[in-house]
Amino acid sequence: MNSKRCAGCKYLRRRCPSNCILSPHFPPNDPQRFACVHKIYGASNVAKMLQQVPVQQRAEAANAMYYEAYCRIKDPVYGCVGTVALLQQQIFDAECQLAKIQAEIAVLNGHREATHQNQQVKVATSSANFTLESGGEGTFSSTYDPSICQFY
Repeated sequence: MNSKRCAGCKYLRRRCPSNCILSPHFPPNDPQRFACVHKIYGASNVAKMLQQVPVQQRAEAANAMYYEAYCRIKDPVYGCVGTVALLQQQIFDAECQLAKIQAEIAVLNGHREATHQNQQVKVATSSANFTLESGGEGTFSSTYDPSICQFY
């Protein structure tokens, strides 16, 4: 047996020609890669798809076929669409968490600015011997309850 056969030709138990379209993309040291692709697409379909793609893009096409086939074998119902949906959900969750944190920062900044204004009012009123009642124009009170802040 020839040890220089690509994984595709080894899997199909045939001689590997010098111009084999599968050999650059399915090396003999990774037979599982071709087995996944063959199980989903079939060897002749893989060869036809690779021939239709420009030479400089064949490596990307082979990688995409392998990833899609691997995901389809791993999850026969959703395949790679399940992975995409999971990643979209993670992005959405991260955006919601970011929005909550930005809201908390805005509340804290507003409280800090109101406290600073309130201190300026107290300094001005104490020098004039007059007090401003609580609830007046210089006060700010707010509570933030993270359980209320939900984004959908």
